Amino acid sequence: MVKQRGLLDRRVGYYAWYFAGVVGALLLTVAAVVLIGDSWWQLVPAAVLAVVFTQIAFLGHDSGHRQVFASHRANQTAGLLLGNLFVGVGYGWWMGKHTRHHANPNHEDDDPDVDISVLAFSAEQAQRKRGFFRFVVKHQAWLFFPLLLLEGFSLHIISAAAAVRREVKSWRLELALLAVHVIGYLALVFSMMSPGKALAFIAVHQGLFGVYMGISFAPNHKGMPVLQAGHQLDFLRKQVLTSRNVTGGWFTDFLLGGLNYQIEHHLFPNMPRPHLRHAQALVRDFCGRHSVSYAECGLFTSYAHVLKYLHEAGAELRGTGKLAPAASS
Repeated sequence: MVKQRGLLDRRVGYYAWYFAGVVGALLLTVAAVVLIGDSWWQLVPAAVLAVVFTQIAFLGHDSGHRQVFASHRANQTAGLLLGNLFVGVGYGWWMGKHTRHHANPNHEDDDPDVDISVLAFSAEQAQRKRGFFRFVVKHQAWLFFPLLLLEGFSLHIISAAAAVRREVKSWRLELALLAVHVIGYLALVFSMMSPGKALAFIAVHQGLFGVYMGISFAPNHKGMPVLQAGHQLDFLRKQVLTSRNVTGGWFTDFLLGGLNYQIEHHLFPNMPRPHLRHAQALVRDFCGRHSVSYAECGLFTSYAHVLKYLHEAGAELRGTGKLAPAASS
């Protein structure tokens, strides 16, 4: 049904306009930085730039899934430019991590997105934490959003380190593009404002970039069943039961870059973003006919689910173990 309705066909025109839009927004924001000069008003374009960076990252995500072009080389080139050059996050590192996530979403051993040093997604993970990380996990529901302020810096550092260690195929090219990004970014910021204002600009920009990235990806799987080795789920159930859709209109689609259709995205990873909402009715009806649970809720409700789950995962460390969720088999 999906193929018959053309929902896997490329939408190059859509992505051309989207690319023009985000690059235009980037250029306008840079122009604002230049025009404002050495002023605390620079924190306004810093916040805007966090939104622009995340929207560019969404486009890089679509390229990585071959949603944009039919050619693998074209998608890879777009991903390298959007990720390394524009945003400063290594494309090769992200592709390796994200590919493993899609193959085994929410799998305690195989999904890198549930193997995070400062968070725990099951009682078993929480018990394995030690020292500072154990303290963080104990209070992780309260610390979740503050921790996201560091996510942007973490993405830059970890992905660059992967290229330095030659863990990605085109590590020389990736390092060169990352270097151009860092040099250009720092040159712009420190040439336009005093050191104190420049550091504040970087803190606001990168902090909000991390928060925006975090709140876009967190509702998709956090709080859904965590799988262990030996689970008996087939592909459909493995992808659907571990994913959550976020309801809403066009604004939610824009805000979350299409990630709000997480179930459809996991079932059809190379489906162009504008087609996901059309596939939703097909998938929801199919799941209903086969008695497969289909999770969806509003944006703020999804965050409540995430925080509640994180709170329960750290319950045993607070001496309230009866609330702690166990990984699903």
